[in-house]
Amino acid sequence: MKILMILTSHDQLGNTGQKTGFWLEEFAAPYYVFKDAGAQITVASPQGGQVPLDPKSDDPAAQTDDTRRFKEDPAAQALLGNTHKLKEVAAADFDAVFYPGGHGPLWDLAEDPLSIALIETMLSAGKPVAAVCHAPGVLRRVKAPDGTPLVRGKSVTGFANSEEEAVGLTDVVPFLVEDMLKENGGNYSKGGDWQPYVASDGLLITGQNPASSKPVAQALLKLLG
Repeated sequence: MKILMILTSHDQLGNTGQKTGFWLEEFAAPYYVFKDAGAQITVASPQGGQVPLDPKSDDPAAQTDDTRRFKEDPAAQALLGNTHKLKEVAAADFDAVFYPGGHGPLWDLAEDPLSIALIETMLSAGKPVAAVCHAPGVLRRVKAPDGTPLVRGKSVTGFANSEEEAVGLTDVVPFLVEDMLKENGGNYSKGGDWQPYVASDGLLITGQNPASSKPVAQALLKLLG
């Protein structure tokens, strides 16, 4: 079982002068679900090399058992320091792809033609695609085979407008994940703010927020059988 995890290379939070990147729990929780199931994990990003960690996800209040395990795992840390370039990976080599969130993907992966093509290729080959929190934003430009938005008519979730408002970034992000999914025709649903919530529709699995990271990864494993 070979799983590709794709992380952002973007580290600027709009024009705020603050840093962003990927959210640690959203990488660590799925990583250990996959690793403990014996999966072979490859990590890639648009630029390759070291990926930017959102400093807020490193705050003591944001830590979980999985992030603490990651902090004591030099091999996992090394993966994040030496990611493959997106242009170097091929859908044919993997059984599934997982996108952790953080605000970074809204700027780079949502518009990245290589990422868009990879998702379309995976799904057309009958391989599952999963994304959590802000990462469903990577589906923004992805098309179904008939040229319509991929998410049209599909059950999806992602970071809620109310959650974005709670972190004070509604006017900073390039688009709101909830609004985008609805505008593209997705059947968006959500749970309570910060509570685990997963939407599955065929080969597409999405999660609402950081707390949904592990359940999304578990749903992906179940789909892979």
